[in-house]
Amino acid sequence: MDQIKIGKFIAECRKKANLTQMQLGEMLNVTDRAVSKWENGRAMPDSSIMLDLCGVFGISVTDLLNGEVVSMENTNQKNEQLLLDMAKEMEQKNKTIWTSMWVIMSISIVCLLAGLCVVALLMPEGPLQLVIILGLCVVFLVPCFYALKLEVSVGAYKCKNCGHEIVPTYKQALNAMHMGTTRYLKCPNCHKRTWCKKVITKK
Repeated sequence: MDQIKIGKFIAECRKKANLTQMQLGEMLNVTDRAVSKWENGRAMPDSSIMLDLCGVFGISVTDLLNGEVVSMENTNQKNEQLLLDMAKEMEQKNKTIWTSMWVIMSISIVCLLAGLCVVALLMPEGPLQLVIILGLCVVFLVPCFYALKLEVSVGAYKCKNCGHEIVPTYKQALNAMHMGTTRYLKCPNCHKRTWCKKVITKK
């Protein structure tokens, strides 16, 4: 999706309807600043208000997401292209999230090891050293929990037995035994527990 094109289209439709950004915002229960962001291509309207926005302008959601009024004969073709664009966008977002997860884990491990080395080398043995080491380990767990949240939000886990793609809850993933990003999960399809490998792109 071309946000700049969509933004210009929203601005054109608003002007045709003789509405100011503030008036349009009031009709949709959003601020004029939010409308300005849409029109400048810096943000998209939430899905919850897209239908209302289209209703105000007398256009379809397909028109809105394409940034132009689509003729009936081109609707199917435009819809297919739109779905492809959205799929590519989602795939790119997933890859970004996946990369972020590994960056967070890598930085956390390096910081933990560096902190443990500093404490071991510069501090005398004793209760204070032990407390600081335990504190470092606890602090290390915070980004680990966040990294797991990112991991679960992307893709799925593929059942080794039947190939079904499982999307567990955060709690299920947290409680499952794991080796890296492979987790021991119960498949809702074959009802067997297997080591399920992470796959970024779901079917």
